[in-house]
Amino acid sequence: MQVHYNTMSFTIKKATPTDIPALAKVSKEAFYAPHKDAIPKEIIANYMLVNFSETTLLKEITNTNFQYHLIYVNDVLAGFSKIITNTQNQHIKETNVTKMERLYLLKEFYNLELGKELFQFNLDLAKQKNQKGIWLYVWIKNYRAIKFYKKLVSKKQLLTIFLFLIQKRDQMTFFI
Repeated sequence: MQVHYNTMSFTIKKATPTDIPALAKVSKEAFYAPHKDAIPKEIIANYMLVNFSETTLLKEITNTNFQYHLIYVNDVLAGFSKIITNTQNQHIKETNVTKMERLYLLKEFYNLELGKELFQFNLDLAKQKNQKGIWLYVWIKNYRAIKFYKKLVSKKQLLTIFLFLIQKRDQMTFFI
């Protein structure tokens, strides 16, 4: 998918193994920015080491259950998303729902509506796969993401968007 806005052009494409080095770098940078002030540095460092290593990303990209998509602006990698279709959540009775596991942009690409475009791309993909909804967890202190998703949830969608705020992995608050 390629779209042009005035002088800005963006493209969304499925990630491949050749994208791993760039994806690993962008993953770490994009994750660190919204979490650096709310989570202890050693926890962030460990999370990034485990989840954004090239080995982990390669395993996930080659696993057909995971779908990574990259968004480029004028041929520069700006961010990425990761979804997992048919992933049930204990708070949702539907079984054919998609988990939005990650949607991150580099800070210099904020306020360009790229997050909205990437989310819509994934929502459309979920619809094509006959999913009933899309759900995600958001760190309770990631205020920018919460505001972003609340805005999306407030718009009428053909799919239900379930948003869960988490404080710790084993404690969560649910709201739509």
